[in-house]
Amino acid sequence: MVTQEQRRRQLAREKFLRQQQRRTSARRKARMRNAAIASVLGVILIGSVALYTTGVVLGDDDDKTNAGAEVTPSASAPSKAPDPCDKPADGKVKTQTWKKEPAMTVDKSAKYTMKLATTCGDIDLALKADAAPHTVNSFDFLAGKGYFDHTKCHRLTTEGIYVLQCGDPTAQGNGGPGYNIPDENLKDKSLKDNVYPAGTVAMANTGQPDSGGSQFFLVYQDSQLPPSYTPFGTVSKEGMTVLKKIASAGAQPADPTTGNTAPNATVVIDKATVSKS
Repeated sequence: MVTQEQRRRQLAREKFLRQQQRRTSARRKARMRNAAIASVLGVILIGSVALYTTGVVLGDDDDKTNAGAEVTPSASAPSKAPDPCDKPADGKVKTQTWKKEPAMTVDKSAKYTMKLATTCGDIDLALKADAAPHTVNSFDFLAGKGYFDHTKCHRLTTEGIYVLQCGDPTAQGNGGPGYNIPDENLKDKSLKDNVYPAGTVAMANTGQPDSGGSQFFLVYQDSQLPPSYTPFGTVSKEGMTVLKKIASAGAQPADPTTGNTAPNATVVIDKATVSKS
């Protein structure tokens, strides 16, 4: 016969097991949710082990550097529109990587701009050297090496968040320069209520702190994202027109191996140039 004390212990064990099951279920759901978020941007960088700066970041070269934008929910596949862009210029993508972040040479008091001469039109960016000096310094270095030239923008998201992701020489979401750069400017006044406003240029990452590499994303419509992706520039008015043209052509179905939703438009950066004034 079961005593009252034995019954009490049995009930306590059952209650404990129920709590453990609830906690396990909650952790599983949290992992699934985080994986879904991290599969974008991996801006990143974002889930989809994309960016690989120290092997993982934004297609960078180190293990902690894969950013999949990181961070982009699975994009939809709207009906395919005509390609509004031209054929890429002749040339090959460079595959050089570096073991460490380049020495700081950026002048935080100067103005820097970046021109992306793409097959779809020029996209001019005003860079925030004062607020994100490591990021701008890295882009100045990489552009000077021709690192971005002839690279495809490999991801366009059209649901949940609205970004075009570029900066990966492999065009697979897992390439990078071989080094990571620190997160910066995460409290930028433009980021309100976890929204990256249209026109923002930000880094993709792996979902881990300081895991940015070379992959970045251009926001063509206000997008709800946690303030985890370094905002380091803004797109010009003319550049926004180009971005919207690219977005209007839609995205392809998600690639089963990478999870990327490539733009229907042929978006290739023929030449990237950083200028100081």
